[in-house]
Amino acid sequence: MPEPQSPRPDDNGGAIAATGAGGAMDLATSEGGTLERQRGGPDGGPDGGRGSGPEAGPGGESTGRPHSLWSDAWRDLRRNPVFVLSGLVIVFLVLISLWPSLITSGNPLSCDLARAQDGSRPGHPFGFNGQGCDVYTRTVYGARTSVVVGVLASLGVAVVGSVLGGLAGFHGGFWDAVLSRVTDIFFGIPVVLGGLVLLSVVTSSTVWPVIGFMVLLGWPQISRIARGSVITVKQNDFVQAARALGASSPRLMLRHILPNAVAPVIVVATIALGTFIALEATLSYLGVGLKPPTVSWGIDISDASPYIRNSPHMLLWPAGALAVTVLAFIMLGDAVRDALDPKLR
Repeated sequence: MPEPQSPRPDDNGGAIAATGAGGAMDLATSEGGTLERQRGGPDGGPDGGRGSGPEAGPGGESTGRPHSLWSDAWRDLRRNPVFVLSGLVIVFLVLISLWPSLITSGNPLSCDLARAQDGSRPGHPFGFNGQGCDVYTRTVYGARTSVVVGVLASLGVAVVGSVLGGLAGFHGGFWDAVLSRVTDIFFGIPVVLGGLVLLSVVTSSTVWPVIGFMVLLGWPQISRIARGSVITVKQNDFVQAARALGASSPRLMLRHILPNAVAPVIVVATIALGTFIALEATLSYLGVGLKPPTVSWGIDISDASPYIRNSPHMLLWPAGALAVTVLAFIMLGDAVRDALDPKLR
């Protein structure tokens, strides 16, 4: 049996390859060139066609890993100035929340009525409030309350909403219909009005009642997002293939569906974190959220509002810190959304 011969060029710029039966087969120019490169032709190297690009290792073997959604998103986020700026602000807020003594040595509960409503002076750049407390120290310590409430409320909402919405979207049927009607009921409850009603009977001055209220009224939005994302992902071919190979429902949910459906939940939860911080300040301002002696920007804004004409510094500094914090988390959420959305690439 004659051995196959290398393709030889013809007059038309194509190639003629010998077949095993002694005949010939015409190849297009591109196909002939491919064969030439595979054999170390003029366009290929002696490595048999293996690339020698930046991801090729010794011997021409590729060492680069295939890109995933998360690796591409991280690469885009590092190049996004909005993400970098908002991330730096958030890191700073987290640091002063954990260790406020890094930038202040005062006590937020130490007050001197003789200095009430005084302006800035050496050692007290933000002045004093109506009780003679240092506004700078209270503004720094107020970041701890806002960050704790925002982070814990977002985590609680994300976990509860993802579990309920994911299970409803995966199983469908009766439980999906029940969850849809329950979320419709919760969407009809105004958040601020619900806070006035539910938190007005709470006497605790800790952050837990406020966090629990936010989780109670915040999970339906995440649940809708998680349900729709799971329904979309479970219709993909790779999920159907895993099901055909005998994968159990927990394995399908945890191994195949959840990693591909969690991106929208992360985006919404990140944006909602800033909203929860603003909501805590609003409820504290109305007198039904956090209560003294807890240090909160909302409480300071509420106490300073009657003196805004005579002592505006009492209101501007905590309100400014609140605005910057909420804006940083919303900007971070927008950047994460742009990075995780394949349609925007």
